[in-house]
Amino acid sequence: MVVTPRGVRFMGRMFPCAMGRGLIRSDKREGDGATPTGDHSIIGMYYRPDRMAAPTPWAMPIGPSDLWSDDVKDDAYNSAVRAPYIYSHENLRRADPLYDLILVTDYNYDPAIAGLGSAIFIHQWRRPHFPTEGCVAFSRADLRWIARRIEIGTRLIVR
Repeated sequence: MVVTPRGVRFMGRMFPCAMGRGLIRSDKREGDGATPTGDHSIIGMYYRPDRMAAPTPWAMPIGPSDLWSDDVKDDAYNSAVRAPYIYSHENLRRADPLYDLILVTDYNYDPAIAGLGSAIFIHQWRRPHFPTEGCVAFSRADLRWIARRIEIGTRLIVR
C-alpha cells in the first residue's frame, strides 16, 4: 500500500483516503494528529463480530473490554490492553462504526517509545476525506475490500 497525493495505491487500484489532521510528518509525537512517514507493516486486524463477519481467518474479534493504551506513562504504551484499565486509552469497541474494522500497523511498536505516537491504524473514515488523529482511513466498502486481501506483513508506505 502506497500513499500518494491522490490516495492509496493497493493491488493495482487507487483508493481515496483520509490522513491525519496534523498532515504527514517525519517527527510524529503523541497527540499531534499527524500521520507518520515511513514504511510500516500490517501486524494485525481487529473487527466487530456483532457488526460483520471476520474479513480474514487471522482477524481478531473486538470485545467490550478491548482497549489500546495511549498513555506515555504506561509500560503497555501503544499496545492492546483490557478493561478495567487505569491509564489513558482508546476504546476499540466504539458506538460509532469508526473501529468496526481496524488494521494495526507496526508504527512505534515493540518496543514502543513513549511520546512518539500510538494507535496508528487503518480504519473507516468518518466521512469522505475527513481528517483522522493520525491514522489512514477509507470508506467502509474500500476498507472491507482491502481487508479481505491484505496479509500480515503488507507494507503501508507513507512519504
